[in-house]
Amino acid sequence: MTHTLDAPQRTASVASAVRPVVRPALAGGVLAGPTFLVFGVAQGLSRDGFDFTRNAISQLALGEEGWIQTVNFLLTGALLIVGATGLRRVLRGVAGGTWGPLLVGVFGASFWAAAIFPADAGAGFPSGAPSTTTLSGHGAAHMLAGMVGYLALCAAFVVLARPLAASGHPGWSVASRLVPVAVLAGFMASAVSVPAFTAGAGLGLLWLSVVMARLAVPSHR
Repeated sequence: MTHTLDAPQRTASVASAVRPVVRPALAGGVLAGPTFLVFGVAQGLSRDGFDFTRNAISQLALGEEGWIQTVNFLLTGALLIVGATGLRRVLRGVAGGTWGPLLVGVFGASFWAAAIFPADAGAGFPSGAPSTTTLSGHGAAHMLAGMVGYLALCAAFVVLARPLAASGHPGWSVASRLVPVAVLAGFMASAVSVPAFTAGAGLGLLWLSVVMARLAVPSHR
C-alpha cells in the first residue's frame, strides 16, 4: 500500500529534479507534430495539383519543390529523437521509462527513413503523374517506414499510459490507450479514404505532443 501511495510522489520528484535540464529536449518532442503538420498543410494548399482528398502528405516530397517536405521529414525526425532523450530523463526510474522513450525514438527514425525513401507519384501528383500508383522499391520502403513508425508510436502511447496514471492523471492514461485505436483505424481505412489516413496520422502526432507536454509538468499530488 505504501508503494502505491508513493508512486505519484516519486514520479513528480523525478520530473521536478530534471525538468530544468530536459525542458529544451522535451520542447523538441512537443513541437515535432505541429511543425510537421503546419508545414505539410501549407505546402498542400500551395502546390499545384495537390488534393488532400486524393494525395498523402508524403507525396509533397516529390517534384521540384519536394525538397521542402524532405526537410520537413528530417526536421520532424530530429525533433522527435531529441524529445525522446528528454522523455527518457524525465521518466528515469519510473514505469515505462525505458520502452516509452525508445518507441518514440523509433517513431522519429521512421521520419528519416521516409525522407530517404520517398513515396511514389500517383493520384495526379506531382503535376502530370498518372491517376494510378505503381509501387516501386523506394515507395515500398517508404510505406514500411511509416508502418513501423506508427506501430511504434501506438505502442508508446500504451506504455506511456502507465506514467500518466502514476503521476495522477487517470483520464489521460485512459485516453492514451484509446488514441492508438483511432490511429490504427485511420491506417486501415487508407485503402479507401486518404483523408482518414491523414486524420489518423495527424491525431497520432498531435497526441504525442500533448502527452509529452503533460509528462513534462510534474504532478503536485
